Amino acid sequence: MSDINPALQPTPPEATSSGDPAIRHVVPTPSYESHPVVDMGWQLPAEAITVRIHWFGLCVGYFLVNILGQPTHRAELNGILTFGAVYALIDTLWSSRGQVFLERTPLFISFMEALFIGLLCHFDQGLDSLFRFYYFLSLIVCAFRYSTAVTVATLGLHAVSYVTLGIVQGIQTREDLQVMSLQLVFMVWVTWASTALANLLKGASRQLYELNTELQQNQTLLEKRIVERTAQLQQSQALLVQHEKQAAFGLLAAGIAHEVGNPLTAISNLVQLLNRRPLDADMHERLNLIDEQLRRIQRTLRELVDFSRPASNQRTTGDVHAVLDSALNIAKYYKRMKGKRIVTTYESDLPPVSMVRDQVLQVFLNLILNALDATQEGTVIEITTQSTDREIKVQVRDEGCGIPGGQQVHLFQPYFTTKETGTGLGLFVCRNILTAGGGAIELVCSTTAGTTFAVTLPRSV
Repeated sequence: MSDINPALQPTPPEATSSGDPAIRHVVPTPSYESHPVVDMGWQLPAEAITVRIHWFGLCVGYFLVNILGQPTHRAELNGILTFGAVYALIDTLWSSRGQVFLERTPLFISFMEALFIGLLCHFDQGLDSLFRFYYFLSLIVCAFRYSTAVTVATLGLHAVSYVTLGIVQGIQTREDLQVMSLQLVFMVWVTWASTALANLLKGASRQLYELNTELQQNQTLLEKRIVERTAQLQQSQALLVQHEKQAAFGLLAAGIAHEVGNPLTAISNLVQLLNRRPLDADMHERLNLIDEQLRRIQRTLRELVDFSRPASNQRTTGDVHAVLDSALNIAKYYKRMKGKRIVTTYESDLPPVSMVRDQVLQVFLNLILNALDATQEGTVIEITTQSTDREIKVQVRDEGCGIPGGQQVHLFQPYFTTKETGTGLGLFVCRNILTAGGGAIELVCSTTAGTTFAVTLPRSV
C-alpha cells in the first residue's frame, strides 16, 4: 500500500484498481482548446471548489438584494440571480456525476458570466455596485478550472463588460474614472495571483500523481520479486527435504544391508558346507532351496543398496527400458504390490536417451509407486514406451479412482498431495528433474476409470 495519504492522492471518478484500493490510476481528461491537459485528479476537486464559490456568490447576492439593498430594480436583480442559480444547479448536478458542465466551451461560460455580472451591476448601483466583486470570484473560478490562457481571455471579457458598464452608466466624475481604473487594476492583479496559485497547486498535484504512480510501479515490481523469491525458496526447501529423506533412507538401507548381509553370508556358507556332505537326496533338495532363498535375499539387499547409494549427477546415454526394469525390480517389494499386475509394452529397438540415470530412475519409481497407491487389488498398471524423431515418451497408466478436476492444477506444486500420508514432494521433484534435463512430465488424463502420466526424454544426438 502506498505510504502517501490517500486523502492527498488524486481521486478520479473512474479508476482501475491495482490490487490495492488505496492506489488508483488517474485518467486524464481531454484538453480545453489549446491549454495543457489537466488530469482529473486535480480537475474534479477544483470543480467542487468552484461550485461552492458559485453558491456562495449567489447567497451573498440574494442577501444584498433582499436584505441590504434598495427596493429599486429588486425584481430584475432577483430574476438575474435566479438565472445564475439555475446555472449553478446544473453545474452542481454535472459535478456530482464527475463531469464539468460545458467543459468544451469555457470562453462561452466566461462571456455569460461577464454579461451576468454586468447586468447585476447595471440594475444595482453601476460602477459602485458591490456586485463588481463578482468579477474577482469569476476570475478565481476560471483560474482553478481552466488554463492560464483561458483565464487571461476571461479577464479581457470582464474588462470589456466593466468598461461597457461605465460607458452605459456614464462616467461623470473623476472618482468614477478612478473606481473603474482601480477595478481593472485589481482584476489584473487577481488574475495574476489566482493563476499563479492555481498553477502551483496543479504542478504539485501532477508531481504527486507522478510520484504515486512511480511508487505504485515499484510496489508492483517488489511484490512480483517477493513472489518469485518465495517460489524459489519453496522449491529449494522442497528439494532439500527430499534430498534429506533420500540421504536418511540411504544410511538406513546401508546399515540394514551391512547388518543382515554378514549373517546371511555365514548361513549361506554353512548351507553350502552341509550340501557337500553325503546326505540323502531329499536333504540336498531342501538345502538347495534354502541356498536359493538366501541368494534371493542377498539380491534384494544388493538392489536396496544400489538404490540408496549417493545419486550421480553425471549425464550418460542409456536405455530407458533398463531404467524402467530397475524401477520395477525395486517396486516389486512394495507392500501395495500384492494382488496387482504390471504390464509393460515396450517399443522394440528404442533409441538411447541422454539422461542422469539415478534421477530418471527416481522419476519412474515415483510414478509406479503412486500408481500402486491409487489402485486396488485385481487391477492392472500399464507402462508403455514409444519414440518420435526427437524424444522418447513413457506412459504410466493405472486403473485407480482418478484425481478430482479441481486438484489436478495443483499436482506439481510443492507440498500438495492427495494422500493422507504423502509429503507432496514426489511429482514436484520429478518435474524439476525432468525440466532440468530437457524433458517433461504431464498429466495426460485422469477420470474415475484411471489416470495416465506421460514422461518425455530427449533422444541422444
